[in-house]
Amino acid sequence: MNARAALWLVAATVFVGFGSLYPSHVWGQAPDPRVADLVQAGKIRIGVGVGNHASAIKNPTTGELRGVATDLAHALAARIGVPLQIVEYPRPGAVFDGARTGAWDATFLVIDPDRTVAADATPAYMASDFTYLVPAGSSIRQIGDVDRPGIRISVSRGDAVDLRLSRMLRRAELVRADSQASGVALLRSGQVNAYAAPRSSLLALSAQLPGSRVLDDGFASIAWAAFVPKDHAARLAFVSEFVENAKASGLVRQFIERENLHGIKVAPPAKAAPSGGQ
Repeated sequence: MNARAALWLVAATVFVGFGSLYPSHVWGQAPDPRVADLVQAGKIRIGVGVGNHASAIKNPTTGELRGVATDLAHALAARIGVPLQIVEYPRPGAVFDGARTGAWDATFLVIDPDRTVAADATPAYMASDFTYLVPAGSSIRQIGDVDRPGIRISVSRGDAVDLRLSRMLRRAELVRADSQASGVALLRSGQVNAYAAPRSSLLALSAQLPGSRVLDDGFASIAWAAFVPKDHAARLAFVSEFVENAKASGLVRQFIERENLHGIKVAPPAKAAPSGGQ
């Protein structure tokens, strides 16, 4: 058993403390009615965007995906008691291309008002902020130095940071890249003045760019949540309960630590516990 499989086994053990890991249909009784459609389908399809450790990173040799969203996807499938089918996208921002077409049953992404138009969000499970990575010798010292004429900022196309800055920026120019690697390459080559992303991603990327800096302040607080397509209130209640249990049990913290994510923390408990039950 590899380390990741062992962690999923820990996830199974953890959830026993909140009730059976598997719904009662595993023991020959009726499944939780909130996810009966998934049980009947025999799988859960979870959209995952490749690009960072908060979502997923793909091993170029084996093709294996790893990341917090990927681990939560496995844990959720285990909680329901059905096989997991990953619906892979080239970047997190592309996942919502499948929201309106029914391509997935759930996903794990940064909350943004544009996204809640197409899907409903659970309570948050992680929190951080958006900020900028700037190259060595940059005159940009704080957030207030960025939104100025002549400043060019790269972002991953369609990611939550792209959505947020599209609404915020007034003078700086936004340059959209098709991947995190492409966005950072623009910064490395001097074609942009800053790269914007969650702080956790930038802290990891800064080690690849000698002399680069992650700004101390951020331009927006962010949180990650699970999403389910609109008009699936029962499934939303089930997945919300899963998220709250994953936070309370320490499972989300374990996934964050496993991916060595800095500048990110477990979100606090929701003010009101999700309703419903088996």
